Amino acid sequence: MNTKEEHYTFQLSEKVTRQKVSFKNRYGIELVGDLYLPKNGGTNLPALAISGPFGAVKEQSSGLYANQMAQRGFVVLAFDPSYTGESSGEPRNIASPDINTEDFSAAIDFLGLQKNVDRNKIGIIGICGFGGFALNATAVDKRAKAVATTSMYDMTRVTSKGYYDAVTLEQRTQMLEQLSQQRWKDAENGAPFYDYSRSLPDTLTGNEPEFVKGYFDYYKTPRGFHERSINSNAAWAATSSLSLMNMPILTYIKEISPRPVLIIAGENAHSKYFSEDAFKAANEPKELLIIPGKVHTDLYDKTDVIPFEKLDSFFKENLH
Repeated sequence: MNTKEEHYTFQLSEKVTRQKVSFKNRYGIELVGDLYLPKNGGTNLPALAISGPFGAVKEQSSGLYANQMAQRGFVVLAFDPSYTGESSGEPRNIASPDINTEDFSAAIDFLGLQKNVDRNKIGIIGICGFGGFALNATAVDKRAKAVATTSMYDMTRVTSKGYYDAVTLEQRTQMLEQLSQQRWKDAENGAPFYDYSRSLPDTLTGNEPEFVKGYFDYYKTPRGFHERSINSNAAWAATSSLSLMNMPILTYIKEISPRPVLIIAGENAHSKYFSEDAFKAANEPKELLIIPGKVHTDLYDKTDVIPFEKLDSFFKENLH
């Protein structure tokens, strides 16, 4: 039995209890999560499934959100996506537009079986790259009654087209050629290649773009570092990019309607255009909330910046 005290990047509220849980997704992958419950209990409670950011673990931002929302009366499940954190799946550190979308539905499966949860009052919050997967999951899974995203990324778009869609067809073809060849190398080696060149550096030179500094300040410092977080300590399997480049996740965003969408982004976030474009693509009812002067990672953990009262009122009004 591992008695080592677990490392969380935030303090658990005195109004909340937390318990480790596990559940399987449709592909048989066992997911591990933390279930946050309001201490004052209750029955027929509203519930939320939360995951993200992309490459993070439940002890970081998603757990912080869960801790906050449980204080406000929600049963909240923050979970590690397939192939990452404490969740199962081999090989490690794989991302998949389909499986990561399915992970949210599996979380809804779990929440809907809890005796204190009203299964007709379940919503989703997706942070960063899991914002895109959250929108995709809500489009396909009609049990999700409302969805909110913060600092949303469309991982399929940014992987296939680069930032601001700057990647040319020629560059995309070259990347796919390299990844296709990498598959033979992986097959020969019997294991995937982990591309550390795309991970955060261990030190900054000072010449990095603002958003890299922001990620470093979260994932590589005591503020947000976690030993199981890919962004803190590891790298994605290089060939993860293949399915992300080939399967756009926001194809059916209009089909979330008539269920409501709340999209939240920082005014100065490098990723803001993902939120703005998703908002334009979605049908009503929808709301775009831009937080003045804030950057992408401010919405990871800054409790004075993240609009928890807005998230509270949004879900309480719409989970019915």
